Amino acid sequence: MHTIVALHDAQFVRPNDSKIFGVGHSPEEVGEVLKAAGAPTDTVTLSVDALLVKGPKRLILIDTGVGGALQQSLAQAGYKPEDVTDVLITHSHPDHIGGLVKDGKLAFPKAAIRMSSAEWAFAKKNGQLEDIVKTIDGHVKTFKPGANVASGITSVGLKGHTPGHVGFQIVSGKEKLFDIGDTVHSSIISLAKPEWPVSFDNDVAGGERNRIDTLKKLAQTNELIFAPHFPFPGVGHIQSDGDRFKWEPTLTSGQ
Repeated sequence: MHTIVALHDAQFVRPNDSKIFGVGHSPEEVGEVLKAAGAPTDTVTLSVDALLVKGPKRLILIDTGVGGALQQSLAQAGYKPEDVTDVLITHSHPDHIGGLVKDGKLAFPKAAIRMSSAEWAFAKKNGQLEDIVKTIDGHVKTFKPGANVASGITSVGLKGHTPGHVGFQIVSGKEKLFDIGDTVHSSIISLAKPEWPVSFDNDVAGGERNRIDTLKKLAQTNELIFAPHFPFPGVGHIQSDGDRFKWEPTLTSGQ
């Protein structure tokens, strides 16, 4: 059996300027979507979170945030960085791998770092990640989407946001939790307007296809998911809302 804890790392507050969400649409259009959800219309807020999975023999961290409060959250959960045996990476954007390195050294010194082979190749070409790549090189073990990466954890290909973007399906007994990575970002805009471009997506068209296809599937299956940028702790269900979608959180705390 697994024990799963959501760990908070940071929070991003972006201006509603159509440069990230609703690209090609006016801030007024984006503001109407936010207003309908009862959210502020001048900003878009994203949480940055990770998952900690405690198995019988391994302590697995899925993503590492930007290196904000994650270590503090880990300590609050009762663990030290050296307790982590594996770090699974959904993709190589700085808000997911930034916490791999602290003070120029491995933040989780005893952990194997796992990411898809396509994503590792993508990361090594990103000049903004040069220092991180240099530090973790030699500690990364790659896999192909669909691979079982740990006991009860299977990788799921979700490319579009980045070339090697994956999610992780966690199975513990009869219970399941699907970490969908950055398939969706905003619990409001990404669900109300999944066809709107997101500048974070490396492949805008591919990101849109993956977002819509995954949301349709999740609404049909009603499976429990973890969305690392949704309001903490980001655990809940995607539901259909006419021809759109809505978020139904199931937890109000990290565990």
